Amino acid sequence: MDNTVAAFLDGVTPAKRARDARTLVELFQRVTGLEPELHGTIVGFGTYHYRYDSGREGDAAASAFAPRKAATSIYLPDGVGAHATALGQLGPHTTGVGCLYIKDLEQVDLAVLEGILAESFARVSAGSHYTQRAREGSEES
Repeated sequence: MDNTVAAFLDGVTPAKRARDARTLVELFQRVTGLEPELHGTIVGFGTYHYRYDSGREGDAAASAFAPRKAATSIYLPDGVGAHATALGQLGPHTTGVGCLYIKDLEQVDLAVLEGILAESFARVSAGSHYTQRAREGSEES
């Protein structure tokens, strides 16, 4: 972990969120095999290229999280719907279209979370580009 990421994590509040962020860095590194990079207030691991039918395209973090005061946001670019069964086994959380929100990492099953992250990372990293928007990842594959 480089000094920029470490300095960012040192400033995360509350303390529970900072503790969770350090655990997530280790988890994401294990899943992706990559070092964290700071993108504003988002800790990202690797990149993927997306290209939608609309013609919009770009690059984004292939796996990422952001420690926020209210909860930690874990980004699932393939959409939370792609992980419905596993999310049912995760423990306390809420979701958005492409985000998983966790208030206390100690209350969730880290093995289940690791599986979700591994599947998401593999899905968006496969091939030259990813074509689905998060809201389209509504069915498990």
